[in-house]
Amino acid sequence: FGFAGLYDVWRNPAGTTLRTYTIITTTANTLMAPIHDRMPVILKQDDEMRWLSRDVLPADEVHRILAPYPAELMEAYPVSERVNSPGADDEKVIEPVKGL
Repeated sequence: FGFAGLYDVWRNPAGTTLRTYTIITTTANTLMAPIHDRMPVILKQDDEMRWLSRDVLPADEVHRILAPYPAELMEAYPVSERVNSPGADDEKVIEPVKGL
């Protein structure tokens, strides 16, 4: 899957080149709402190349692409607090934790 984001390279007033990136968020769908009030925009596969296009997108298409991902296509389950550790970089961070 891909998240909708924005990327830019620019120079600040001191002349330093900065590379910046942000992930766009939207209102949480029904699955995510009990966890948080917003969620990253998850792009549908059919929209990925359109989002990456340099074309100016019509407002109605932008609204459609930036809508919450359908809850019925997602799954949520508890995971270990290891997921919050920047040093944890393996598949165990997404293994379901039983008994929570």
